[in-house]
This record gives sequence, structure tokens and C-alpha cells, in this order.
Amino acid sequence: MLRPFKDFNLLGGRTIKTGVSVFITALICGFFNFPIIFAVITAIVTIEHTAADSIKKAMVRFPASAIGALLATSFYALLGKEAITYALAAMLTIAICHKLKLDDGIIVAAITATAMIPEFQDHYFVSFITRLGTTSIGIIVSTFVNFFLMPPNYFPVIDKIIYDLFSHTSQLTTRIISINKGESNENTRNISRSYRQLTARLEKAFQLSQYQREEWKYHRHTIEQMRAFQLSQKKLAALQQITYHLGNLQYARVQPDDFNTKERTLLKEIVESFAETLENQDHKISEAQYEKVEKLDNLFWRWKELHVEYSGNFKHQLPPQTILMYELLCFHDVLEELERISVKYKETVISSDST
Repeated sequence: MLRPFKDFNLLGGRTIKTGVSVFITALICGFFNFPIIFAVITAIVTIEHTAADSIKKAMVRFPASAIGALLATSFYALLGKEAITYALAAMLTIAICHKLKLDDGIIVAAITATAMIPEFQDHYFVSFITRLGTTSIGIIVSTFVNFFLMPPNYFPVIDKIIYDLFSHTSQLTTRIISINKGESNENTRNISRSYRQLTARLEKAFQLSQYQREEWKYHRHTIEQMRAFQLSQKKLAALQQITYHLGNLQYARVQPDDFNTKERTLLKEIVESFAETLENQDHKISEAQYEKVEKLDNLFWRWKELHVEYSGNFKHQLPPQTILMYELLCFHDVLEELERISVKYKETVISSDST
């Protein structure tokens, strides 16, 4: 009964850091009697995924904010508090920041330019310095909070995604081969949708890996963490290759009568072995799989000799049956590499534990 509430995570790390940034920013601005709203808005929009991003983008957002504040002050002095003032300040701020390659600071700069217009004081220079100062407080506070408070650790999420990806890939492998046995168009569309989901999750894992790599530039990590991370990257690379072969297998349209009963049984058993290897945490390949792949290799070369047409020195289009077998052989090569990666990692961990 309590499980749904246990799994309901309302406040993530980034949400908490945003709240802390807003709180500290508001305290500082209140202490110096500065307008709070500009600084708070800036603090909210400048919390990044990693400390590295916060530092890098803070160096861009400050000059961008200065441009926005300067343009807002100039147009207010010329046109007053009119609709055209807001439009010109926003448009030119965006255009100039983009031209100067300050794209990461465009949102903060545009907010600074438009939000300060209603609150201008009689002294334009004082207004300019005040607004630029409050925006800078928001940028600096959010950067420091992101750097020191709750450094993000994406590795558990990456590890979970990789585990799910192997399970997803295992199921998709058997389903894609089933297409080649005359499945319906509706099932084909479902397979295509599942394949797109697989590639999207794989892309997300690579993105989170990049975040983790950037984060470790500024925070300490153990050798064990680095080894585990390197293993995850190698597994992701293997998954990427497998996904590539699965994509090719979708278009190898093979009919049930393209192979005899013995060949169809061999293909079915190989696909089941591949799925089992993917599901296995150590990705251990059985001796039976090696034997079946050897038979598939012989079958591939026999099919190639009998069915691939040649014209002079150039071969014509490969039959789908040959493509299917070729992709499965390549699939097996990736599984062999995956097994070697897992064995080597385990040996490294045991060696380090014994010392």
C-alpha cells in the first residue's frame, strides 16, 4: 500500500538546488535592498545539469545580461515605457547575443532587458548598475550552489538505463526476426516504434554519460567508480553496434519458405541464444551458441556462392536471406566483444580487491 508513495520522488536534486539558490539570492538582495525579482528569476533559469555547465555558461551569461540591460536602458531613455521599447529591447538583445555567440546567455539577457523596463528609476545609470548587479547575484549564487551542493551523480541512472536497454534489446531481437517470418503490418509498425524507443533511450544514456564525465572534472571520484563508468561506456558502445545491426535486420524481408525446416530451426535457436546472452548479466556465450554460429557461418558462405549474382568484377544486390545471416554473424561478433569486456572488468575488480 505504501509502495506508490515510496516511489514518488517529488523533490529531485536539481529542484532542491533551485530552491536553495532562490533562497540565498533573495536573502542577499534583501540585505542590500536590491530588487529581488530579477535576481530570483535568473537563479531559477541558470541551474544546470552539471557544475561544469554552470561555470561555463556563467561566463557567457554575465556579458549577455550586460548587453540586455544596456539595450533596455537605451531604448527606455529614447522611447519611454512603450510597447515598442519591450519589443526592440528583446529583439536586439537576442540578435546581438546570437551574433556574438553568447547563445547560452540569451534567455537571461532577454529576461533582464524586458523585466527591468517597468521598474526604471530616474537615474538611468543607477538602474543599469542595479539590474546588472541583481542578475549577476542570481548567476553567481546558482553557480556556487550547483558546484558545492549535492553534486549530481548520474551513474546509478546510467546503470539502470543500460540494464533496461539490454532487456529491451533482447526482446526486440526476437521480435525483429519474427518480422522476417511473415508477421502483420501492425506488428511491423510496433517493432519500428519499439526500435525508435530503444535508440532514444540509448541517446539519453550517452547524454547522461557526457554529463557525468563533465561533472568529474570538478569533483573527486574513486578508481572503482571510474572503472565501472568505463565498463558502462563500453557496454553502451556495444549496444550502439547491436542497435545498428537490428536496424538493418528490420529491412531483411525473409519469407518462411526462403529456408528449409533445418535452416529455420537453426536461425530460431541462434536468435534465442542471442536474447539469452543479452539478458545474462555477464553476457556469457554458451558453447552451444558458438556451435550454432559456426553452422550459420557455413550456411552464409554456401548461400553466397549459390545465390549472389556477379557481373564481371561487380556483384549484384545481395538476397535478403544472405543479408539476414550476415547481420546475425556481425551481431554475434559484438556479443563476443561484450563478453570479453565483462570478463576483463570482473578480473580487474577481483585483482584490485585481492591487493
